[in-house]
Amino acid sequence: CILLPLQGVRQRGSAAAGGGERQHQLSGGMQQRASLARALVGHPSVLLLDEPLGALDAFTRMNLQDEILDIWKKYNMTVIMVTHDVDEAIYMSDQVVVMSARPSKVEIVIDIDLPRSRARAQDTFQEYRSKILEILNFGGKIEEVEYYL
Repeated sequence: CILLPLQGVRQRGSAAAGGGERQHQLSGGMQQRASLARALVGHPSVLLLDEPLGALDAFTRMNLQDEILDIWKKYNMTVIMVTHDVDEAIYMSDQVVVMSARPSKVEIVIDIDLPRSRARAQDTFQEYRSKILEILNFGGKIEEVEYYL
């Protein structure tokens, strides 16, 4: 049995707890937890996630990243996740597949050789971040901008 903590749902009397709230009345974080719980009902061996955390605030997003990682560790399932967040990709992944712009193609597959648990501030994490951003042409090249008034 896979249990996903729906923090605050039971206290609010939501539909998930047998109460009166509909999913559209739940917070974004609770909606994502409910969606994740629905995806896990059939005990899949592969979990496909397409931008599951994109609309969440930073703190809720980080909490759900950890919850997804806990599920991955506990149930030893394969998780394939699409994200546009470089830090999220490094934090959660064993491999990051960097795609090009349209037409999309694989630019590079990067093995993330960091121990778990990962600290976003550690030097090696930042090195992976810099490498991926460089590949995406966001490598920090500062060009002088001229302004005309």
